[in-house]
Amino acid sequence: MIQVFPADSRFNVDQGWLRSRLSFSFGNYYDPDNTGFGVLRVCNDDDVDPSKGFGAHPHSDMEILTIVLSGSVRHEDNLGNMEVTTTGEVQRMSAGSGVVHAEYNASQTEPMRILQMWFMPNERGLDPSYETRRYNSEKLKNALLPIVDPQGSEQIVKIHQDLTLYLCRLDKDKDITFRQEDGRRIFLFVIEGRLTVNDTRLGEGDTARIESLAQLSIMAEEDAFLMLIDLP
Repeated sequence: MIQVFPADSRFNVDQGWLRSRLSFSFGNYYDPDNTGFGVLRVCNDDDVDPSKGFGAHPHSDMEILTIVLSGSVRHEDNLGNMEVTTTGEVQRMSAGSGVVHAEYNASQTEPMRILQMWFMPNERGLDPSYETRRYNSEKLKNALLPIVDPQGSEQIVKIHQDLTLYLCRLDKDKDITFRQEDGRRIFLFVIEGRLTVNDTRLGEGDTARIESLAQLSIMAEEDAFLMLIDLP
C-alpha cells in the first residue's frame, strides 16, 4: 500500500524568520490521526533566515537527524559540542537521558534549508551523544546511498534504531529498485523533481508512507532528489 501525502497537505508554519512544512503533528499543530509513521515522529522541512534559529531547549529519549539541504547550521549543546554542519553533511543527536541544545543558521547573509526528523530510540535512557558525517555526494547519482544506519561508519551516521536512511539523485528516465522486507515500512520524500513509485506519481514536496509491498520501482519523470527511509 502506498499512501501519498501531497506537498500542499503539509501543515505550514510562518514565524517570519522560519518557514516550516510539517509532515506530522509538531508544536502547536496537533492532528490525532497524524502523529507518526512507525518510529518516525517528526519530519520538518525548514527554511531559516540568516543568523536566526532555535534557542536553548531540552530533549530526551529521541534520535534527531538533521540533513542540510542548503546553507549551514550551527549546533551547540550542554555536552560541550559546538559544530557547524553544511550542505552534504548529516548530523545526529541522541537526546537519551537528557540534553539541552540550540541550533542556528550559521550564516549572517545566506538562508538555510534543513530536513529535521525525530525517531523513537530502540532504548530509553541512553547516554546523550552527537555526531556529524559528510557523505560522498557523487555516490548519490542514480543510486540509493545510505547516510544513516545502526552501525555507522566513516561516511554514515550511527543511529540508535533499526532504520536506514538513503538519499538519491535520479536522472530523468532512470530507475532504481528497492526491496522491502516483510513487516517493514518505507517513508519516501521527494526533495526535488518528479517521479513514480510503481504506478504512483509523486511531485516535489510530496511524501509517501509505504507498507506491505515487496518491491518498489522508482523512476524519475524529471531529474529528482529523494530521501527514502527503511524503518520498523
